[in-house]
Amino acid sequence: MHITEAVIIFVSAILSGLLFYMLSWNTHKLKLLLALSGAYLFSITALHLMPEVYAGGDHSIGIFLLLGFFLQLVLDYFSEGIEHGHIHAHAHSEKAAIPFTMLLSLCIHAFFEGMPVGGTHNEHTSDMLVFGIVIHNIPIALALMSLLSQSGISKTKSLILLSIFALMTPLGMMFSAFFNHVQTFDLSNYYQKIMAVVIGIFLHISTTILFESSENHRFNMQKFMVIIAGALLAIATMIFY
Repeated sequence: MHITEAVIIFVSAILSGLLFYMLSWNTHKLKLLLALSGAYLFSITALHLMPEVYAGGDHSIGIFLLLGFFLQLVLDYFSEGIEHGHIHAHAHSEKAAIPFTMLLSLCIHAFFEGMPVGGTHNEHTSDMLVFGIVIHNIPIALALMSLLSQSGISKTKSLILLSIFALMTPLGMMFSAFFNHVQTFDLSNYYQKIMAVVIGIFLHISTTILFESSENHRFNMQKFMVIIAGALLAIATMIFY
């Protein structure tokens, strides 16, 4: 049931959110972290995930990849781009409103990311996905906590909302794993298509992060080195796993 992976993803998201209160974060640091996660996601997608889904020879895979890409485009509209570090805090009021639409969109995104982890029997693929999700969730959790804090949401409510987000990927994993063992509806038959949807989501997020990492189209050596580090990390996991 991938219990260990589910716990790792949940705990890493919670700890990442708590870092907001423990360390001093600014926009520059968050963008560097995003650039690292974006480069890693793009690299594992190009090096491992895409070759795996196309290896089966299913010519419809590209349709599901595009579906995932445009699904994330729609989710971005409702989440206001928090998946790639955009923070649009709403004005303070006496009773701060919880951004339910943004949270719902973020939860759908996280749920889909967990489904291929729960559906795969390939340990290498599972580990790479988990590591990619963990790295990606660090800046998302930080951005989420920053947005909630700037919107006037209390620390207690913020931690509850962070916990809901952190649970979504493990729930996606459990959903997929459960239906893989239901004889009347074997979800494993659709694993490659589900993976293709997630690849489309990864491609949208990673390319958006990388395109946005260059402000005003100016070369930034620090961000460039972070991006190279993310790519090398993905290559290292392929070579030395």
